Amino acid sequence: MNHAQPLVLGIESSCDETGVGIVRGTTLLTNTVSSSMDEHVRFGGVIPEIASRAHLDAFVPTLEQALSEAGVTLDEVDAIAVTSGPGLAGALMVGVCAAKALAVATGKPLYAINHLVAHVGVGLLDGKDGQAPELPDNLGALLVSGGHTEILKINSITDDVVLLGSTIDDAAGEAYDKVARILGLGYPGGPAIDRMARTGNAKAIRFPRGLSQPKYMGTADDPGPHRYDWSFSGLKTAVARCVEQFEARGQEVPVADIAAAFQEAVVDIISSKAVLACREHGIKDVLMGGGVAANSRLRELTGQRCASAGIRLHVPPLDLCTDNGAMVAALGAQLVMAGVAPSGIGFAPDSSMPVTSVSLSA
Repeated sequence: MNHAQPLVLGIESSCDETGVGIVRGTTLLTNTVSSSMDEHVRFGGVIPEIASRAHLDAFVPTLEQALSEAGVTLDEVDAIAVTSGPGLAGALMVGVCAAKALAVATGKPLYAINHLVAHVGVGLLDGKDGQAPELPDNLGALLVSGGHTEILKINSITDDVVLLGSTIDDAAGEAYDKVARILGLGYPGGPAIDRMARTGNAKAIRFPRGLSQPKYMGTADDPGPHRYDWSFSGLKTAVARCVEQFEARGQEVPVADIAAAFQEAVVDIISSKAVLACREHGIKDVLMGGGVAANSRLRELTGQRCASAGIRLHVPPLDLCTDNGAMVAALGAQLVMAGVAPSGIGFAPDSSMPVTSVSLSA
């Protein structure tokens, strides 16, 4: 195996995207994604059974397309990496079984890796200048997606990830979907609210910022129980009550203003707590990933606050923010280059795999 520049095939199937990516070392060769999102629109959210069946249908064509685009064969691949968790149990099972079948058929080593840490790994792919970025000593990661909102400290991308804070209920993307449904904006909620918010007044309504009270925050010397954590469930309820009040008064619901005010509440508390965690843990560089990292206001406000705090913010290209196989391959390559042993084929997918577990050992 080429440990210096390994050719790694990555498989991602944790939710509704079937992703196959191929990297050589830190160079991205292809990022092929087949999404089943259109099949979930009429339900207003991802239906696990539909997602699992879509993965079954899409995997082989997606794999063939990825190999063709990269100009490589399975025989040339040095290792296979697959998302083993967290995610939807049935969806994960499809990707893991496919990866195990490929590993057995080809004799290639298999790495079972963490979906969330993979969002960080994608930041190690070559930039526009063709140079692979090196991980700074003090690196943080802000992951914002439909299922996760977390701030991490990355001591080592391959074996030492520390969870500083996370959501205690809804993830940010989940809150976007639920509020979009309340406002009649459809699914997926993130892009719909982001677009609508541009025409609204974010200051027209003041929505709550969860877990921001002193009893939860505490101080730097005496941290509260949720100093770096988030909660979006109360915010979602506040939006529902606001809409109900307008309707009860027989007034037209100001959808654009509510969307803008809701979005401002989300990005305000995410960015402020993330920057606070970074400052208090000596983090000078932070990488933002996950589907909600594509949100224009979140990128804007987080960028402003990081700059003011002397923190460098790194955001991958939009197509690498959402779930994809390239990020899985990228993290797999890092594990190979670090000499980490493969996982074998005896592991099982773990829908609640903790972020502190970067990969599964044999």
